[in-house]
Amino acid sequence: MSNGAEPSRGAGGGWTRRRFVGALAGAAAITTVPAPAAPRADPAVATPPPKAPSAGLSPSASPSPSASSAPAARSGPRPLFLGTYTSVDGGGEGIGVATYDAETGVITGGGVVTGVDNPSYLAVHPDGRTLYAADEQSAGAVTAVRLPRTEVLGTRATGGAGPCHLSVHPSGRWLLSANYASGSVAVHPIDASGALGERTDLVTHSSPAPGPGQQGPHAHQFITGPDGGHLLAVDLGTDTVYTYRLDEAEGTLTEVSRARTRPGAGPRHLTFHPGGRYAYLANEVDDTVTVCGYDQATGRLTVGEPQSTGSGGGTNYPAQILVTSNGSYAYLANRGHNSLTRYAIEADGARLRLLDTVPVGGDFPRHLSFSPDGRLLFTANQRSGTVSVFHVDGESGELRRAGEPFASPVAVCALPL
Repeated sequence: MSNGAEPSRGAGGGWTRRRFVGALAGAAAITTVPAPAAPRADPAVATPPPKAPSAGLSPSASPSPSASSAPAARSGPRPLFLGTYTSVDGGGEGIGVATYDAETGVITGGGVVTGVDNPSYLAVHPDGRTLYAADEQSAGAVTAVRLPRTEVLGTRATGGAGPCHLSVHPSGRWLLSANYASGSVAVHPIDASGALGERTDLVTHSSPAPGPGQQGPHAHQFITGPDGGHLLAVDLGTDTVYTYRLDEAEGTLTEVSRARTRPGAGPRHLTFHPGGRYAYLANEVDDTVTVCGYDQATGRLTVGEPQSTGSGGGTNYPAQILVTSNGSYAYLANRGHNSLTRYAIEADGARLRLLDTVPVGGDFPRHLSFSPDGRLLFTANQRSGTVSVFHVDGESGELRRAGEPFASPVAVCALPL
């Protein structure tokens, strides 16, 4: 299930990922981390030619911010970009442009970046001057948008279907994307202007066999490990997290290991502890989270035992987990339970202890993000078409909602800068 919709094992109305991609294509739990698994052989790599960039028109937007992970708190309006689907009833017209008050969390609308189809996931370059969108459609693509003028620099094919996640390598030279429908990951070079070059690699997850209830691989996330040299691809369809080594000169991938979850877990999103030795995995299909050990020298991930999301056993699909910059607390988005679960992080990252759940004030929280200073937490609530904002207490990790949710059509991503 991409950054977004729920799997086919249940859930109420609205666009599920299966339905959407199919249409396009035609109280505490403590985890002990086991020893890492042995590495697997390298996969075959294919590199089809990408499509040429296409121009797009966009209105002006607010100034570009710094992309620092923890800058000093700043008052006044800050940029906020909103992802949506443009091809569904009631969807948006492109990338939503808004601002938020860094002190109060109040959001104010500001327009739309047009010329981008189904921008369901957004990421920003480390220098804060370029925004990237995953164009989630059967002919998958990624688009670069120059800030602050929100000028569409061009679009490149991902070589797969239904891209649902992207991230920028810390060097700022490579864009990483995950194609949900085709179960593949892609790499694109980023030039000095922030524009994307022709794809340098594409790897399809051809093994292991799909997990229970899955028809094939479904790459859901592609991120860089804390060491900077390894990339991790989370695949819901194969119940596997693949680790690749990135050749930073050529932009090519070499698989170095695989970490398997229990069958049918449906891993979705992985988030690292600031210490770099542990990570936390949200499992969408079996409604669990797991603590994982991480070896920075080898890139090997070791998956621990599943533990509760705090949903109480009802229909629920965990979406994403975030960790505070000081490594003390983690927050999990629960779609179905419509809540945020707060965990205390203990033993230098090796344990999660469930503290409580807080209602999001919306329906189906699909994406979470912190403001750059970590004082605000945003949730994009897909089914209610809203964005909720919470104040984050730096000492206790407690959440307090900042007013009423902001209306945004089919809100599937909220990226504050």
